[in-house]
Amino acid sequence: MKNIILLPLDERPCNFDFPSKIFNGEKYTILRPACLGQKKTPADYAEIRDFLLSNIEKADAAVLSIDTPLYGGLIPSRLHTLEEDEALERLMLLKTLREKNPSVKLYAFHCIMRCPTYSSDDEEPDYYADYGAEIHQLGRLTHLEKLGMGDAQDCASMREKIDADALADYLNRRAFNRRMNIRTLDLVEDGTIDFLIIPQDDSAKYGYTAMDQQAVRAVIDEKVLNDRVILYPGADELGMTLTARAVNALEGDTPRVYLKYASTLAPQLIPNYEDRSLNETVKYHVMAAGCVVVPSLRDADFVMGITAPANKMLESTEQPANNMDYDVERNMAEFLYFVNDCIRRGIPVAILDNAYTNGGELQLLRVLNKQGNLMKLLGYAGWNTSANSMGTVLAQAVNGMHQKNRAAAMDFLVERYIEDCGYGAVVRSHVTEHILPQWGMTYFRCDGQNGKAAQAVFEALQAFIEKELTSLAGRVILESVVLPWSRMFEIGVTAKYR
Repeated sequence: MKNIILLPLDERPCNFDFPSKIFNGEKYTILRPACLGQKKTPADYAEIRDFLLSNIEKADAAVLSIDTPLYGGLIPSRLHTLEEDEALERLMLLKTLREKNPSVKLYAFHCIMRCPTYSSDDEEPDYYADYGAEIHQLGRLTHLEKLGMGDAQDCASMREKIDADALADYLNRRAFNRRMNIRTLDLVEDGTIDFLIIPQDDSAKYGYTAMDQQAVRAVIDEKVLNDRVILYPGADELGMTLTARAVNALEGDTPRVYLKYASTLAPQLIPNYEDRSLNETVKYHVMAAGCVVVPSLRDADFVMGITAPANKMLESTEQPANNMDYDVERNMAEFLYFVNDCIRRGIPVAILDNAYTNGGELQLLRVLNKQGNLMKLLGYAGWNTSANSMGTVLAQAVNGMHQKNRAAAMDFLVERYIEDCGYGAVVRSHVTEHILPQWGMTYFRCDGQNGKAAQAVFEALQAFIEKELTSLAGRVILESVVLPWSRMFEIGVTAKYR
């Protein structure tokens, strides 16, 4: 039995629970802190430090979110009032970990601060509710001007729409976090960190996040760290991705992945909330998980089927799309024929369901259900962004290569169908639009983690299981549903397959 420390990005199930649900098994134990923060309330640094120091000597590997010891989590990284000296002192905790266990493999990730397109203070400073859209647009215009593609007057006009103090605070926060991103590179250079990912949460081709990415990449190039530091879109899947990498390293293995796209044009698609073509992100994720893409099915350990459309990706609530990108330039009949043939021949298949964002594809689920193939897959995910789902699928596949914790794997697989397809594509919008208003609740304001809103979601998901997962009739037990941040964006699901 080998131990892997996991210091999650925050307390939400995707970060705190998913890696443990996937990788806890007969060969690996995931060690996590007892608790973290709560949304805008940061995790206690002293507790995080003590957890790491008390477990590092018995760890074979550690997967660490740098944002957690530095700021207390993802949302606090956008809200903190730290002085730079204190932040650097916290960062140096990693050197202490290395000194206490020189042989441990340290895998880390450190987010570039996002810049949402919309005005909301749900996850940002208070002033973002008033000026968020304008701040995002100013970043885009500033970047375009620097590239010689924009106009200085447009920037000046947009700047006038934003409170000067709010903008100054926002830009100072970005500069602070960017400096911390760059200082983390020093720990890669001196060997403290073995491998570092710098993910971009909700990124775009132009804007403040893209400019920060360029600044960080320049330092990576200067230090010649390109083989040990990578930047790509993603965030909430990183605990799973790097745990997969840790497992592959401890196994001395590099699983080979064959990619099967449903659309010829999908590799060039830029997914929603991302900044580059899909295939470039796929290659980053596969490599980050300690795997390698191979051109031949004959050489593959497993297949990753990718359901993305041809040109423009829609939200899951807009399905069925019934347009050229989904119905003509995407051949789902051939894709499913291929998947079915692989299953029949015993070739492991995992499906990255990124046809839509923020939910799985219902027609795909229905065909797999009709064929009796739902529980024959090595992995499945279709939640939030394409990158989030990608890391989840790869983690399931890597676990399946090395462990026999099949009961836990089946539980997690059925949870993905319930949450990604049931909640993301159907129940979230239904409960938000038709049930919450009668209780005076909204998408961002529900009655706690286990209140009436959570119970309404539970009941709607139970109905979804009975309607859409008929091939699993009587074998799926939905145990619990919680709203971890008392809002409708994400849920925590516990289900069993027996």
